[in-house]
Amino acid sequence: MHEMSICESIIQTLEQHAHDQTFTTVKTIWLEIGQLSSVEIDALTFCFDVVSNDTIAQGAKLVIEQIDGSAWCESCQRTVRIDARYAPCEFCGSVGLPITGGDEMRIREVEVK
Repeated sequence: MHEMSICESIIQTLEQHAHDQTFTTVKTIWLEIGQLSSVEIDALTFCFDVVSNDTIAQGAKLVIEQIDGSAWCESCQRTVRIDARYAPCEFCGSVGLPITGGDEMRIREVEVK
């Protein structure tokens, strides 16, 4: 379950910023997670609750915005929405489309105290 290591990385990042910016409590964390990032949102939420115990993020609210997957279709010469890696173009059926978005994951914003 890589969601556990993702949550550990989030906590480490928050703790480093807390040290640098002198805050002591994280109240809310906004994450952007791409639909194609292979992250199971329910597992991530569960793991975050476990990993954040006894940290500056204990009890913090996790807000997740899921980013749609997108790819470039060479045949159509446009960006198309895709629901899965290796999905065909929704317009012409071409395959092997290079992904242009939706595989990212980032901390977008943090509310601290």
